[in-house]
Amino acid sequence: MNGIDCVLDTNVVIGYLGGCDWAVATIRQKQTDGATCAVSQITRMELLAFPCLTPDEEQAVRAFLGHVAIVGLTDAIEERAIQLRRKHRLKLPDAIIAATAVELGAALVTSDTQLLGLNASDFKAENPQFPAP
Repeated sequence: MNGIDCVLDTNVVIGYLGGCDWAVATIRQKQTDGATCAVSQITRMELLAFPCLTPDEEQAVRAFLGHVAIVGLTDAIEERAIQLRRKHRLKLPDAIIAATAVELGAALVTSDTQLLGLNASDFKAENPQFPAP
């Protein structure tokens, strides 16, 4: 096993860095539970390429990224992303992030309704705004 318990979608990280209660609570609970969290290389790129990112915001993003595993694009993730995009008509970044979670055998923590509704083999999603009881 790879030791990764969950993959954080870009929207969850943005919420956390912005102080959104649901995102902060979710990530803190993951930390309390001892979960190992990761983000896709795509999420790192989306966060750091955000237009008008201030130096302080960039520093906060980089500090956050220093505390999670960064998962690069592999051939297996690429192939899975292609399949997900074709079958479910996902945007390419979403397909790559979802494929990352599937290939790691980890849950994707996301508030993206399209990804939450994704019915794909081996795909698990958690909605941080409405956690399961």
